[in-house]
Amino acid sequence: MTGSSAKAPLAGTPSLLRAINDRAALELLLENGPLSRTQIGTLTGLSKPTASQLLARLEAAGLVLPVGTTAGGPGPNAQLYQVNPAAGHVAGLDVTNSHVRVAIADITGSTLAEHVVPTKGWAAAETVPRVAGAVAGAVRAAGLAEGALHTVVIGVGGAPDPVTGKLRYASHLPGWHAPRLAEGLAEAIGAPVTIENDVNLAAVAEQSSGAARGFEDFVLLWAGEGIGAAIVIAGRLHRGFTGGAGEVGYMPVPGAPVVKDVRRRNSGGFQELVGAPAVRALAKEHGLGAPTAEESVAKALATPGAGDAFLAELAARLAVGLAVIVAVVDPRLVVVSGGVPNAGGERLRALVAEELARIAAARPEVRGSALSGSPVLLGALQRALAAAREAVFSTH
Repeated sequence: MTGSSAKAPLAGTPSLLRAINDRAALELLLENGPLSRTQIGTLTGLSKPTASQLLARLEAAGLVLPVGTTAGGPGPNAQLYQVNPAAGHVAGLDVTNSHVRVAIADITGSTLAEHVVPTKGWAAAETVPRVAGAVAGAVRAAGLAEGALHTVVIGVGGAPDPVTGKLRYASHLPGWHAPRLAEGLAEAIGAPVTIENDVNLAAVAEQSSGAARGFEDFVLLWAGEGIGAAIVIAGRLHRGFTGGAGEVGYMPVPGAPVVKDVRRRNSGGFQELVGAPAVRALAKEHGLGAPTAEESVAKALATPGAGDAFLAELAARLAVGLAVIVAVVDPRLVVVSGGVPNAGGERLRALVAEELARIAAARPEVRGSALSGSPVLLGALQRALAAAREAVFSTH
């Protein structure tokens, strides 16, 4: 523009290029483990002198450590480097109406400790101090000092409103609906806190290291005490305008009554078909009564005849809800996870896939969860690690 004082964007400055190279080297060390100067140079395309300067810079910043030398190859042994685990620590939490599970990890992603605290008997006003106490207990179990956490991510069975921050769809979690809850928890814990939907975090874990690895478009259906879904489009979670995308427990489906006022009544159509109470009731109808939905499914797997009929009906119910989701989203993959699908294993997965293929025009692949432990906890740790690495690796 003639006469304008605006300046054209500058090409990459030396400091910017150094930062890009440093971050690339750190990511390579995280992915591949200890590497030598030569290996880092080869993988990044940097010269040996530049790779040496990079490692010296990262070591001085406390981000990498020398960890021994190569052996067995031609020529002198080469010094190996790895990311310094103590460069940052994070916490992930999985919150349900029965417990708070906390895991602590270092910046490399290694889990240092897990700590579980029952929530039975908690008063709503005690939520913040008790959650902070659970995190403090996990920090102590990890052998870390108070204030060691860089980031905390909490998975809950609800949807945080992106505007107000207030948790919605979570009447089963007393004390988690207060305004500015994340800020209160952050102050009590001593680290930034992000509250995220638990099923979304399970999808994060499956995409990172589970059944959805390598998939950019997929849906995760979670079936346990409640029902929820996570929708990933073009590699990113779709949360919806109010954060409620995936709250499919309220979704009207054939075979279940339509709830006319879901704001006042906290059970919906799909929940009435495949929520844990519905699974237990269905099992009882087939003479397979058990204390939990998961035990009912396990009993059915071991009971020819009645068990076969129960599993077929349960698969049909799951497929009905999935058919509605698939018709709208058209994902490449569906992952079924949570207590009920996990208890049903490959047999229930195959029945769901078969029934879905019968009633849906789109035919995505259907997989079971490929993760052990709590997918929600794993996803919370991964989200916390991503935030911590972005901050720590970008500010040295």
